[in-house]
Amino acid sequence: MRTRLAGIVLLLLSGLLPAAWSQEPIKPVRMGTGVMTFDTVPGWGLRPDGTSPLGATHGAVVIDKEGHIYTSAIKGVVVFAPEGMVIKEFLGEPYAALHDMEIREEDGVEYIYGARNQNAEGIKFNAHTGEVALRLPFPKESGLNLMKFSPTAITVGPNGDIFLSDGYASNIIFKFDKTGKYLKHFGEKGNNLKQFNTAHGMTLDTRYNPPRLLVCDRNHQPKGRLLHYDLEGNFIDEVITGLGMPTSATVQGDYVSVPDLHGRLVILDKSNTIIAVLGHNPDPAKRMNFGIPQSQWIEGVFSGTHGSYWDKDGNLYVQDWNTAGRLMKLIRVK
Repeated sequence: MRTRLAGIVLLLLSGLLPAAWSQEPIKPVRMGTGVMTFDTVPGWGLRPDGTSPLGATHGAVVIDKEGHIYTSAIKGVVVFAPEGMVIKEFLGEPYAALHDMEIREEDGVEYIYGARNQNAEGIKFNAHTGEVALRLPFPKESGLNLMKFSPTAITVGPNGDIFLSDGYASNIIFKFDKTGKYLKHFGEKGNNLKQFNTAHGMTLDTRYNPPRLLVCDRNHQPKGRLLHYDLEGNFIDEVITGLGMPTSATVQGDYVSVPDLHGRLVILDKSNTIIAVLGHNPDPAKRMNFGIPQSQWIEGVFSGTHGSYWDKDGNLYVQDWNTAGRLMKLIRVK
């Protein structure tokens, strides 16, 4: 007994003891405003001992048609039930370090498309079996001579065309057909209107007909922004500017959730106006900070918001870029 107590004291002093052991039960925090008001779900996705099962997170979130939540961590893809229990894991190669994910149903089968920045490829695999259906390495047919290829974002057009953004290197977006055949590329690095300075995130903006590419230009100077391109790679417009460091975007109906690495998530309406800000971190030292240990997580306050996804009921699942692996569930208040 004495040894166990000594161990607990040591964990408390080191800051490694799960929050559930070291404080009173955490209460939900309400955030947002109007139709975009949410309550947090304290402890969602944690093990019974209060620790995170994820390990370091630097990825995305998607949800399948059964409501299972997939999130990508450095070690692989972890799948949760809506109640927060881990039900499946895809670990190691080729599932490790998926920086971005999209999920699509094709001929009755759900596939996850992923961008692997550390492994220089895009990938497509069966969401239920893990079987790899397609790999997208750097397309030599493009004729480009790049020093580095580091994809950060992927999305899929209505006809199956695949768009892969080389956001950590050339900032070129590559377009492939559904079989993986290279079709074209567009974009370049820079801070001009039609250039990208870290084309970090990308999704299909289905609020428009025909749909458009919505690109997160994370490090554009002086402020991060979102851009619209058509599916042939033609610039349409600057959607919104003055953001912090927008990392990704997910559309549901008329709304878009945009995680910001500065420790917040903004929600845009159909007019691309910010109508809610969630989880804003008031501490500059803890924004854009990967090294926040679980003992320092604050309910309802984000630190390095990186991925998000809506479920069918309008709830949000939000992932922080985090050393311990943080995934949060936000319940939409009706």
